[in-house]
Amino acid sequence: MTSRRAALLAGACLLAAACSPALNWREVALGGAAMAALLPCKPEHAVRAVELGAGRRADLALWSCDADGATFAVSHMAAPEPADAAAALQQWRAAVLVRMQAGEARATPEPFVPPGALALPSSVRLQAAGRRGDGSPVTADAVWFARPEGGAVRLYHAVVYAPAARPQVAVAFFSGLRTR
Repeated sequence: MTSRRAALLAGACLLAAACSPALNWREVALGGAAMAALLPCKPEHAVRAVELGAGRRADLALWSCDADGATFAVSHMAAPEPADAAAALQQWRAAVLVRMQAGEARATPEPFVPPGALALPSSVRLQAAGRRGDGSPVTADAVWFARPEGGAVRLYHAVVYAPAARPQVAVAFFSGLRTR
């Protein structure tokens, strides 16, 4: 990690008050994408085929780990068609909310458009409350966005799942999403 990135990381941790001994932030390259993420723990990595509807499938790459009572995850996949990126982000968001049985979800007023991302109406950050598969309560602080990649578009999703909202930790996590 460059000294500039290290200084930015330290500043982000202090400003967000998200640093603790249980959160050991490290930069992780997101293979297959020109992005990196700061994760507070050593992630596991998996790739699986997902059904996108209309007989279309995509390979979804996922990095996730658990630290300090929360699950941190970042994933990406190629958009089925560049023109469908906004709709695909919206469908992805809806699927996540259904899976977590979200009864309450609210988006921030401003779109989530990190440097190099497309300014799409479906590029959002939202907080949701719901239930895990076992019925226990869970909150999610999540973002969805898209970036051009040559003549294609890559879709991204990052999320912090925890029993109670962790907005400061989520800010540190989302500010660590960087182009490479």
